[in-house]
Amino acid sequence: MIISRTPFRISFFGGGTDYPAWYRKHGGSVLVTSIDKYCYLTCRHLPPFFEHKIRVVYSKIDHGQTVDDIGHPAVRAVMRHLQLDHGIEIHHDGDLPARSGMGSSSSFTVGLLHALYALKGQMPCKRQLAEEAIIIEQEKLKETVGSQDQASTAYGGLNHITFLQNGSFTVTPITVPNVRVHELNSHLMLFYTGIKRTASNVADSFVHNLESRKRQLRIMKDLVDESIALLNSPDDICGFGELLNEAWEVKRKLSTKVSNVEVDELYDAALSAGALGGKLTGAGGGGFLLLFVPPDRQTKVREQLNKLIHVPFQFEFSGSQIIFLDPERDYSLQAIDREKRTIEPFKELEVQQKEIAVIA
Repeated sequence: MIISRTPFRISFFGGGTDYPAWYRKHGGSVLVTSIDKYCYLTCRHLPPFFEHKIRVVYSKIDHGQTVDDIGHPAVRAVMRHLQLDHGIEIHHDGDLPARSGMGSSSSFTVGLLHALYALKGQMPCKRQLAEEAIIIEQEKLKETVGSQDQASTAYGGLNHITFLQNGSFTVTPITVPNVRVHELNSHLMLFYTGIKRTASNVADSFVHNLESRKRQLRIMKDLVDESIALLNSPDDICGFGELLNEAWEVKRKLSTKVSNVEVDELYDAALSAGALGGKLTGAGGGGFLLLFVPPDRQTKVREQLNKLIHVPFQFEFSGSQIIFLDPERDYSLQAIDREKRTIEPFKELEVQQKEIAVIA
């Protein structure tokens, strides 16, 4: 049995420039962090005692004889990618709800790749996990998604991710003193709006005509550099909140679907209570509202948004991990034969060692 743990992420600046349609022409850049809220995936070889050969448990329960019988598109795509067709059971659990702007779909894809590779006895590096998750989501599932979520959730940490015109990317950790990282973390608040949406639907409203939004996307990319420069300077951290507010105003102009009346009212209420800036995480439309609030004003903001769920969080720096690996019996004849061929030499060595001990 294998258990993978893959973090969710919060994107601060540069969202939109991580879509291939943009960065393959102009390059892209984001400032993003993973947080201590996770997607957990438990995978094991399915014993031969059941009528079904594949079982997948998430918000629904899928089971069948082949991959084609499974309803979850990401599970089908990952299993086909790894050439697994049967004999697998998968369970999903998440700390945060799906369709909430926290990169949950990419956390799922990265985590499932990690777990199933481990089940096959292979340990891919973080870059491989990110690159294959991007291929699965963008090329095989044809989803309108960017490339930052896969890289951020695979690598973990507070990172500057740059997307190159050749389709590749670089992940550069933000190397500032721990006290500065804690200062930033202490000024951030996360609230769940309860508004569910599918990121690809929001992205569809602007991603197919990004050239007409050059001005906004260039500003968003410039804000990445400004925010990193601020973190690396002795300047007041509150400037980060002001940059978030500027970025949100720019992002809202990408599409009418990025925000809505309800979200605007929540955001304005937070500003009136003392927040300096913020944004909807992810493509927009709903999900989680990230706010930058000086610690002495956070009680007032919580009171102002008391109808929403407040989610305290910390940055995390591990990325996708295998947190449990328990070798188990594979019930196939090939595995039994493999086990026999593996154990027999050790038995012979054990007998020889005993004989040597007696002679001695």
